[in-house]
Amino acid sequence: MSIRTKGLTLIALAAAGVIACVYWPSRVEEAFPGWIEKTASLRAVLPGAPAVTAKSQAGAAPTGAPGQRSNAAVGRPPVPINIDTVQRGPMPVRIDAVGTVQPVASVALKTRIDAQIEKIFAADGAQVKAGDVLVKLDSRQIEAQIKQTEANIAKDQATLEQANRDAARSNDLFGRGAGTQTRADDALTQVAAAKAVLAADQALLDNQKVQLSWYTLIAPITGRVGTFNAKAGNIVRSGDNTATGIIGTIVQTSPIYVAFSIPQTALADVRDAIAAGRSEVRATPQGAKRSAVGKIAVLDNTIDAATGTIMIRAIFENADDVLWPGQLCNVRVTLRVDPDVISIPRSATQSGQQGNFVYLVENGVARSRKVSVGRFQDGRDIVLEGLNGGETIVSDGALLLIDGSRVDIRKETTEKKGAI
Repeated sequence: MSIRTKGLTLIALAAAGVIACVYWPSRVEEAFPGWIEKTASLRAVLPGAPAVTAKSQAGAAPTGAPGQRSNAAVGRPPVPINIDTVQRGPMPVRIDAVGTVQPVASVALKTRIDAQIEKIFAADGAQVKAGDVLVKLDSRQIEAQIKQTEANIAKDQATLEQANRDAARSNDLFGRGAGTQTRADDALTQVAAAKAVLAADQALLDNQKVQLSWYTLIAPITGRVGTFNAKAGNIVRSGDNTATGIIGTIVQTSPIYVAFSIPQTALADVRDAIAAGRSEVRATPQGAKRSAVGKIAVLDNTIDAATGTIMIRAIFENADDVLWPGQLCNVRVTLRVDPDVISIPRSATQSGQQGNFVYLVENGVARSRKVSVGRFQDGRDIVLEGLNGGETIVSDGALLLIDGSRVDIRKETTEKKGAI
């Protein structure tokens, strides 16, 4: 093919393209949005050219509409979408957090004297009650000392009785003139000395009985005991602050705490809920299906300046041991129930230069509408302004839409969201 022939071919193709753009503008508009308006003046002077404008096409978008990405939606094929209905009704106000299960009380069993373990009465990991005997130490030596002291007390009592008789006789003789004043006074002194010795031995006996109680380790709280670090036959020593000095540990499991942090912005709502007595807390151990329901018990007295959060402890009865000390939990705090709330799926909310907006579906056409979004909860945005409830909105496929686009509804979501 010669150069002249190639040139004529290119000219013919270009002319055909111009004619197609002028006489079949709707076809070109699909590939080049805005072409109809740009070629309007050219079609006006050409014979037989259709007088088509962007404004005359169905689905044209008004200039400056929220979410508009083109000058027109003329000639575009329908966009496949999913739709949902704007819900209006009561919705609880919740805070979600991750918490840690903490025992209300934890007691380490340690000895106050040096002795050998004689017997352990509880199994590792057993549930114990306050007052249960857990460990018995070898107390034979202190028991022998107590018997010796009791014998001394008996001797002291006999000595006191003898001193009282001597004092009585000396006083009688002195009254009849057969005795002296000095002898009578000495007899009274002997009585006082015998009383002092008796009191000292009685105090020693009381002290030894207290020491005897140290040889029996009793559970001070109701809870679950861990693994005993020492067994029968081991020597335990007082003052041993190492890990081996702890015979065992008891943790209280009922009731029990769950500690978690919330943003300081929610502090006012939390305090109002506590004052109103409606601070319900639901804790679900991670990986578990069962939950425990409790209430806020402790609100920390300071806010962590580094994180902007405040620590909260919720208390649970935990009678069935759903919560275990040290466990991580998903915590949900219900503060109140708002009676009239408008909500939409999170996927329906779009962001543009003028703020948030959604697409409403009206007569098979998507229309954008500006909305004001408040909080986010349970996969839904709470709408403060822009919607009234009951409208049909685009929940999926909005990225392909412009204001005025025709739509093809693939799926309608009718499930009620946000119900209590």
